[in-house]
Amino acid sequence: MDTKKLRQKILDLAIRGKLVPQDPNDEPASVLLERIKAEKERLIKEGKIKRSKKTAKTSDTPHYENVPFEIPENWVWTDIENICSKIGSGSTPRGSNYSSKGIPFFRSQNIYNNGLVYEDIKFISEDIHQTMIGTEVLPNDLLLNITGGSLGRCAIVPANFQRGNVSQHVCIMRPILIVSEYFHAFVLSSSFSKSIKITGSGREGLPKYNLERIFFPLPPLTEQYRIVSEIEHWFALINQIEQDKLDLQEAIKQAKNKILNIAIHGKLVPQEPSDEPASELLKRINPKAEITCDNAHYTFKVPTGWIM
Repeated sequence: MDTKKLRQKILDLAIRGKLVPQDPNDEPASVLLERIKAEKERLIKEGKIKRSKKTAKTSDTPHYENVPFEIPENWVWTDIENICSKIGSGSTPRGSNYSSKGIPFFRSQNIYNNGLVYEDIKFISEDIHQTMIGTEVLPNDLLLNITGGSLGRCAIVPANFQRGNVSQHVCIMRPILIVSEYFHAFVLSSSFSKSIKITGSGREGLPKYNLERIFFPLPPLTEQYRIVSEIEHWFALINQIEQDKLDLQEAIKQAKNKILNIAIHGKLVPQEPSDEPASELLKRINPKAEITCDNAHYTFKVPTGWIM
């Protein structure tokens, strides 16, 4: 069983509205999208975020004509820019001005699909952090690697996260009224990876402009929670299958070693007294070989008729 393909199939079904049944009592996603827009407008008026360069006169309709696939009636198509209050990467302190302790500074090697990895983590001082406060990491943010070989790896920032910042190779996506785990499922899906338009030669990158305009299939909020729950259910089963497979492989390895060990101790098959002694075989192989029956200094004993 190819569990990697199975995970992708589950994610693809999820973002197409085919993983869980549709509930006609759900608030339509169109209403959710209006609430997201209202919340975004509030944040703009309060000066917490900046208005997008996209003008209010621009119609979104033509942008969604050639959508990647069909979605349920109570879902809507939008794009990543419309559902986020922040999309942007960080920067690296001048001269790699890291500290021995302080505020965690996440680089691409700290971002994995199953979460943040603190191995080889760097730290920055409070003063450096304040100069980079615009790219401070908050709970439930999505951190996406946007350059190099790890491009596309994405982690959800835990709800109990304290403080942190990111390098220029990591993009913060901060959703508004969207379940972060559903957003994460979309980013890990094949649809997202196919939508990525990278640029550059040598070290490829995903520009902010291209990321913002990636199509996003938006379900009703209540369905997002059902989808996430179902994904977690199936992924837990897959994890168990993978663990059982590893356990089986280890058991097979141990069984093979045990069989070989029994074999070289002369305990795998019955001894046959009429067999030619091994000493005679050795004489025929090498007539000059010295044969001794003293096996005391060897790590284990062999049957009568064998020699060490």
